[in-house]
Amino acid sequence: MTLLELLVLLFALVVSDLHSIPWYTDISERRGPGTIVQNFYFNCSSHTPTLELLSVQPNTTFFNPPSLAGHLGRYVGKVILSSSARLDALAVNHYELQLRYKCGNYVMDGPLSVTVQQDRGHIQCVGRFASQAGEVIYVPETVAPGARLYTLLLPGLQVQGTKMNITSAQDPPYFPGPFSINEKGWLQVPAQGLRGQAEKVFQLQILVSTGQGQSCQGRLTVHVLRVPSSQVSFLQQVQNITILENRVPGSEVVKVQANGSDLRYEIISPMPSPLYSIGHADGVVRITSPLDLTRTPSAAITKLQVKAFEHRQPWVSAELELTVNVKLVNQRPPRCLPALFVTQIPETAPVGTVLGTLSCTDPDLVGTLDYQLRFHSPPDSAGLCLDDGVLEVNTTLDCDAPGTCFRHVASILVIDGGQSQMTTEVPVLVTVTPVNEFSPACTPRTFRIPEDATPHTLLGSVVGMDMDYPQNSVEYYISGGPSSTFSVDRLSGEVYLLAPLDYERQRLHRITVLLIDRGQDQDPTYHRSGSCTITIEVEDVNDHIPECEPPFQELTLHTLPGRSMEVTKVLCQIPQEPQRLAFAYSIVGGNIQNRFRLQGAILVHDDTLLGPPWLEQPSTYRLLVRVADAGSSIHHLSTTATIIVHLVPQRTSTVATSTYRNTVSSMMTPMLVTVIDTYWQPEPWFVAVLTATGALLLLALGWLLIKFLQKLAQVLQAPSKPAQTLLLNSIQGNDRSKEGFMDIRRM
Repeated sequence: MTLLELLVLLFALVVSDLHSIPWYTDISERRGPGTIVQNFYFNCSSHTPTLELLSVQPNTTFFNPPSLAGHLGRYVGKVILSSSARLDALAVNHYELQLRYKCGNYVMDGPLSVTVQQDRGHIQCVGRFASQAGEVIYVPETVAPGARLYTLLLPGLQVQGTKMNITSAQDPPYFPGPFSINEKGWLQVPAQGLRGQAEKVFQLQILVSTGQGQSCQGRLTVHVLRVPSSQVSFLQQVQNITILENRVPGSEVVKVQANGSDLRYEIISPMPSPLYSIGHADGVVRITSPLDLTRTPSAAITKLQVKAFEHRQPWVSAELELTVNVKLVNQRPPRCLPALFVTQIPETAPVGTVLGTLSCTDPDLVGTLDYQLRFHSPPDSAGLCLDDGVLEVNTTLDCDAPGTCFRHVASILVIDGGQSQMTTEVPVLVTVTPVNEFSPACTPRTFRIPEDATPHTLLGSVVGMDMDYPQNSVEYYISGGPSSTFSVDRLSGEVYLLAPLDYERQRLHRITVLLIDRGQDQDPTYHRSGSCTITIEVEDVNDHIPECEPPFQELTLHTLPGRSMEVTKVLCQIPQEPQRLAFAYSIVGGNIQNRFRLQGAILVHDDTLLGPPWLEQPSTYRLLVRVADAGSSIHHLSTTATIIVHLVPQRTSTVATSTYRNTVSSMMTPMLVTVIDTYWQPEPWFVAVLTATGALLLLALGWLLIKFLQKLAQVLQAPSKPAQTLLLNSIQGNDRSKEGFMDIRRM
């Protein structure tokens, strides 16, 4: 049991230590060869452990095989960067290392993720530039002065303050002049150029440094090449050739030939060329793969850019544009997408609107495809046109007239250009949809209605107009919600009265009728609206009976023969309508012998119409006076006032006669009291003279009072002897003035 427990303990230690291996680690791209990426610690007392690097993704040699060292069962493993390590976070920023750990029979595999952190302040010289041989470039001696020969691209060049210098002595140092390199890494030709420097080699040591004390260096070797006087040229700059698609691979297409010595040929575009190749020395263009236009339609026309150059001086060259056309046999009809063209377009689409593009291909295409648009319904439609497979609107589409909004049924006939023509017909169905373009409108109207009109009376109709098809498809509503007084029929626009009207409370009503169109757009939820104002004038109708005050009069009148006299005035009003003042008066009863007549509201006794014999005995007349409103309403309401007149004939009289009336309200019993009184009534001119005289007297008294107060104020301000004398004279003068005034009054 003791040995078994010991084995279990050892296994637990191994497993726990194994799980202590870190799975992730970060490392800066600045780290170079020999840098420890990660340390591992293991316990393995019974065996000699091993740690292996199985693989690295992506594949690289930047990591050495792990090392493992230890004593007495405790071991330390290390993963170290190799001598070729050049970490660049812009190129690769993550590596996956697969490790295998063994301790006796126990084996465990596990990944280690290494993330490369970018160091923006780190400059690193990498590539051939940093190698022992350095970068080699070739330039012709005819290169322009100051031209850019080479661009140095290194990680970290974007750091502010980066400087580049050529540290090596140039041979010769000052002829043809020094090369230069700027902070962007551009190596430039000397200002004097390189003519006459053919076959020379310039080795440049370049130092790259930053203001943070970091630097690296590399080498550039510039070979100056001689430019011969001979030129390379083609007889033709552009050449076209046509072949059949049944040519087998390896067969000759054409042989190109340029003028020059020791020439070589190559295809520079497309690069690489999938269908053709050219002999490097003889310039023969050959087929490299089958020309099956059914599978590779792009092989129908191939444009090759062929370059001829001198073997030893590649920059001395000329180019030829070679176009190879492949013809095939017409065996299949065109194939079109879409096979069925169905679309819809609003009626407001402008001319030139693209409805769709028909894309057709023909595996056996010889030439171009021809597109023809044929109409079926309507047969003479000019609304659509076809332009090289593009279906467009040709004329303005309009759905606002009956029968103009319809479907266009047509077909597009596609014809290939083979010797035996083959066609494909694509059905076309274009539906023109209506668009709600115009807002409904109506004309403001004025309706008149008497105030006693009953509910549900028709006032009139609102006529809405809408130019969209179907025309005048309008619904009517009262703006702001339903009204308690008026209503509008939703479909017909008829305006109805809902509640009684009162001329005295409101004589004018204005309602805004809202018009909303319907069924005039492809979208049933889209509507346009308009409005107009309806004015309703309430006509006055007297709905109250006039009331006379008093309703009953009894009076005695002393008359003289052959004269007319005013008896009384009938005072009537409508309390509910105080503004109504026009009434019609008529005697409807009791006017025996027509001794009475009415002048408006005044009752007049007139004997002049009857003539003699005159009335000799007292008589009593009970007159009924009808009082009716005299408004513009057809319906007139009236009341009757009762007037009892006692006529007392009188031959002569020395006194003025007056008539006393006794009136009672309709709630009391009438009682008649007659009193004769004598009074003096002056003439109007006498009253005017008396008023003017009194006004003049008051003005004179006011003037005297003002003068007196002025003199008194002067005396009080200067009480000396001369002043006393002046006061005495003033008093005497006043006495004389008074005497004169009294004389005037006596006169």
